[in-house]
Amino acid sequence: MNIWKVAFFSLAGIMVAVLVGVIILISSATASPPLPEDKAVNEAGYTLALNTTKDNFEGIANTYIRKAVKGALPVELEMGDDVLLTSELTVFSHTLPLAMHFDPIVREDGNLILKQSSMELGHLTIPPSTVLKLLKNSVELPSWMVVRPKEEEIFIDLKDLPISGDVQVKAKEVNLEKDEIILEVLIPKN
Repeated sequence: MNIWKVAFFSLAGIMVAVLVGVIILISSATASPPLPEDKAVNEAGYTLALNTTKDNFEGIANTYIRKAVKGALPVELEMGDDVLLTSELTVFSHTLPLAMHFDPIVREDGNLILKQSSMELGHLTIPPSTVLKLLKNSVELPSWMVVRPKEEEIFIDLKDLPISGDVQVKAKEVNLEKDEIILEVLIPKN
């Protein structure tokens, strides 16, 4: 057999093995990080109930997201019938639009969980858990955002938001249909 044929088939075999390895590495499920423990809320203070709209909440959220990712990835949050995170993902020098749809869930402790309902990545069909895994591994997110690919959700720890002083925020209700978002702000007496 010709040495060039052997070299060609060896190189083709190595390339196929690397491609299969990368696909397995990306699509393998990893254990999601545990949720942060519920921090004790200092109840000795003043409580302020804050009613806001989707537009106002969207503006506040985008401000915090821009500060957190510092231009590493263009991420934009939109609130309509659901919560929409849009971005771009570059794959083999092609930029693909990425849209992830989430349903907001308010936990008992006042934090938010964004449960993924659907995902669009250009014309590609990719499992949502894979996209969340790529997001988690490619962008350094702030401590108040925990991406959980296996559960297909993003946990938002509102108590850990960088707000001046010891002010803490809790979500009471998120009703996108009625355009009503109720937050509770606790200001300590100190």
